[in-house]
Amino acid sequence: MPGERLTVSGSDVGRFHGVPGTIVEVTNQEEAESKSQEQGGCLHFLQMFHCSHRRQSSSYVVTDTVVTDEVVKPAPLPEPPQPHTGDNELEELMLSVHSVDLLSSKTGQNRLEHHTDLYHGNELIIRRGQTFQIELDLSRPFNSNTDKLHLDLKTGPLPMVSKGTHVIIQLVEELEDDRWEAKIVEQNGNRIKLSVNSHAKAVIGQYKLTVMVKSPKGECATTHDPSKDIIMLFNPWCEDDTVYMDDEEEKKEYVLNDTGILYYGTEKQIGGRTWNYGQFLEGMLQACLYLLEKSEIPPSGRGDPVNVVRVISAMINSPDDNGVLAGNWSGNYVGGVSPTAWNGSVDILKKYHKEGGLPVKYGQCWVFSGVTTTVLRCLGIPCRSVTNFQSAHDTDVSLTTDVYFDENMEPLEELNADSVWNFHVWNDCWMARQDLPPGMGGWQALDSTPQETSQGTFRCGPASVTAIRTGQVYLKHDTPFIFAEVNSDKIYWQRKLDGTFTQICSEKKAVGHFISTKAVGSDERADITHLYKHTEGSEEERIAVETASRYGSRPDVYSTPMAEDVSVEVKMEGEGPRMGADAQLTIVVTNLSSQTRRTTLHSQVAVMYYTGVLKATFKKDTIPVELKPNEVKTMEWVLPYHSYQDQLVDQAALMLTLSGRVSETQQVLATQTSFRLRTPDLSIEAVGEAVVGKKMAANITFTNPLPRTLRGVVFRVEGLGLGLGLQKVHKVVVGDVGSHSTVTRTEHFTPTQAGPRKLVASLDCKQLTQVHGIADIFVQDQ
Repeated sequence: MPGERLTVSGSDVGRFHGVPGTIVEVTNQEEAESKSQEQGGCLHFLQMFHCSHRRQSSSYVVTDTVVTDEVVKPAPLPEPPQPHTGDNELEELMLSVHSVDLLSSKTGQNRLEHHTDLYHGNELIIRRGQTFQIELDLSRPFNSNTDKLHLDLKTGPLPMVSKGTHVIIQLVEELEDDRWEAKIVEQNGNRIKLSVNSHAKAVIGQYKLTVMVKSPKGECATTHDPSKDIIMLFNPWCEDDTVYMDDEEEKKEYVLNDTGILYYGTEKQIGGRTWNYGQFLEGMLQACLYLLEKSEIPPSGRGDPVNVVRVISAMINSPDDNGVLAGNWSGNYVGGVSPTAWNGSVDILKKYHKEGGLPVKYGQCWVFSGVTTTVLRCLGIPCRSVTNFQSAHDTDVSLTTDVYFDENMEPLEELNADSVWNFHVWNDCWMARQDLPPGMGGWQALDSTPQETSQGTFRCGPASVTAIRTGQVYLKHDTPFIFAEVNSDKIYWQRKLDGTFTQICSEKKAVGHFISTKAVGSDERADITHLYKHTEGSEEERIAVETASRYGSRPDVYSTPMAEDVSVEVKMEGEGPRMGADAQLTIVVTNLSSQTRRTTLHSQVAVMYYTGVLKATFKKDTIPVELKPNEVKTMEWVLPYHSYQDQLVDQAALMLTLSGRVSETQQVLATQTSFRLRTPDLSIEAVGEAVVGKKMAANITFTNPLPRTLRGVVFRVEGLGLGLGLQKVHKVVVGDVGSHSTVTRTEHFTPTQAGPRKLVASLDCKQLTQVHGIADIFVQDQ
């Protein structure tokens, strides 16, 4: 806060040469001013004297008196310093930090820009990958020629630079994206304002801040003040953060909304109850950070949301780690609160935190889910509670729900461990999955209700919802279990006289109905079943079920293909499709058998962010294929420009998915291909002789590949040693560029350094990205 001062300690960080153990205690501003007046203004000089002069003595503490090993007496006041004049004045004074202002008010710029103004209190709560400002009050004006300054941030019990838990933030001339750095943006007398940038994959949690300053006379560091701690959260507003979500309304719903609706009942009688998540209330952020401290995850692992949500799914339940909630399905809730009596997460998390990690009694699935939503939204991960009606519980990883009968069709209760719940509530959280193949990002399912263990702990997920939908259950984490919950077949088995079992019938639409969550921006129920499974009974849905079952404990539950003699692959000519034109790929289907083969290929194309998150499927087709014996059939697949022109996002790729089943053999065919639409290059041509100090030019040419006008085009040009804008980015405003039009701009510059140089240019335009060019220029000396 303005006026507060931090303790300057040589014993904590960097002792001063010749002054062992010196501690300078700087009290609050009012007290310091009062003492200064009483002692004729000498206190400030006394403090500075002991920070900047070298002397050999035993340890002592400087406050109002000097303490030595021999005697305690009033400190002799040195002669007043002679006034300094000229440029040497700053060099002759020790530089120290009087106070740090984190500008952390709820209504201030930092909290508003970081979307953390809803959190209780006036701590500095920021989101990673985004700049924030702090102000430092120094002992004298900062001289960038002779003074040095850096910030130290530490988190966890054993901070290490190599682990990302000890961050040293140096001053730079210009801030760049995706790195820790700071820049002086204002200087007014002794006060400077820093703009600080954090890495988009920074460890989240509570950081201890110290400031180190160094001048020709020595160095000083502020001691750690807990009131100056900085709390770092995930950032769904930052494109480089793996939890980035581009839709503003969805961020309002899945990060900032502190209430929601949990659904329960049966598929024919769906009920909803309001749940108070309360992630911004007093004490909630501290309770959520306490969960991370109490968990198994080391501080260095808290930068990866996959790790964090997996640990949270374990910490919300209590059987093996004394997590937040004790589950109870007995109907006897003596000694605790009935699960149906809770209205929100706040009391639960506060009680758990206050009692030092003693599990709160009691919870069932909707309570586990509601608390999970609170914690993840509080930490900055988009999250929602999801209800699945007719939810299967697969106990043997068969990926089927099995019901066993004896020879007389009497149920074998000891074998019937699988069950189907009327409803079950879990969570979806949003993130890229860079640990999985492309296309598996987006919504991830996780379940905090303790049902089955995963790697020895009661937890479940995060599992890619796309992987669940397509039956790719071999992808981590716990995808088979959640697949079985929403899309397993119910299979009935009868024991024969010899003790073996035979399949007598099956239900293919028994589980996974009306998967529900609260709609974005309203209190309506949104049905998201289509995200978890293809249309019930469709060929794609059957392929997903049978694909999944082959990775289960009973892979032969469905008839295995009589042969696998047909293959399908996608080929791309040359460098691939160009932006602005129809995208054309080639599908090659090969029949290796001596008999005719028939199939229907189902194709769908979706936009995919560079992080592997699928945005939307926007085109579906079916392609009937008949193959003669040993035939190789080549088919052209065309995606017209008008189909994708309004779908693309920054740095986006497209993903084509093909699936089908061979009629004669029941062989399943499936393949996925991702491809990027190539953008044109900027053409850069040097004009004139390249000589140091001699003016020259370069022509930058661009042709609009799209059949529509590009609005507000800007060229960004830079070149080290070429004298362009003092080596900073130089902007060339081009304006609108018509459909298929070509524009050329000439840029003049005077090289300042000899040798091989590169002139780099990029195009800045909302409708077209990833357009750039480069020219190699050899500059001769004068």
